[in-house]
Amino acid sequence: MATKQLLNDLPADADLRRADSLAREIFSDVANKWALLIIEALGDGTLRFSALRQEVEGISHKMLTQNLRMLERNGLVDRKVHPTVPPRVEYTLTPPGHALRAAVDTLCGWTQEHLTHIESARQRFDD
Repeated sequence: MATKQLLNDLPADADLRRADSLAREIFSDVANKWALLIIEALGDGTLRFSALRQEVEGISHKMLTQNLRMLERNGLVDRKVHPTVPPRVEYTLTPPGHALRAAVDTLCGWTQEHLTHIESARQRFDD
């Protein structure tokens, strides 16, 4: 009941239930598999683009670029370009990015903890 009251007291931009809220737009941005995996990979420190691509197995150059730009736009990742030839670009989580990484770690832990149960449920469903 208290949680529902808190949700009702939110400004329109912070209410995830509203289709036009900024909160929902941000949630949609960061709650995709690539963004979560990038945040997890950057949680251990600064990485260059190529190293980050190796850490996030299966991501294409285009998807990594798009997600890094989105994370940078939302203030979750800092991009630093070093004036060398060729340019060296590094990516680091910002303080809000590190705070989000804590939530991502919780989600990863939940996935690992319940993996066997989910696998069994999928098997029963598919049979």
